[in-house]
Amino acid sequence: MTIGKAAEAAGVNVETVRYYERRGLIAQPPKPADGRARRYAPSTVRCLRFIKDAQRIGFSLKEISELLSLRARADASCGHVRDLAVQKRREVQDRLERLQRIAGVLDEVIADCPGDGNLRACSILEAIERAK
Repeated sequence: MTIGKAAEAAGVNVETVRYYERRGLIAQPPKPADGRARRYAPSTVRCLRFIKDAQRIGFSLKEISELLSLRARADASCGHVRDLAVQKRREVQDRLERLQRIAGVLDEVIADCPGDGNLRACSILEAIERAK
């Protein structure tokens, strides 16, 4: 199938396919000698979908590249993939905890704000300045 059809089948745009090719996540098919368009295999569409699904659950393109490399290695095991997933889960948990701390600080400054008055006496702006 053409790049446009492959992109459509995978739910991405053509530029995404080209970007993944440049990043080495998928192989660019050879250009036919007769000058016609490159043809993408169904396996490329499956790989594009895998990349998007992995991104959806938080993996970066670098991490996805590792996952794809593991898939291609005969000596790799499910344990290798599990280790990557466990590490990603830790990162997500750390990010959630940081965001919860930020939300708590925001709750405090919002609660302290009267919601009116002169901007020069804004308690939220003052709190941000103090946080330097």
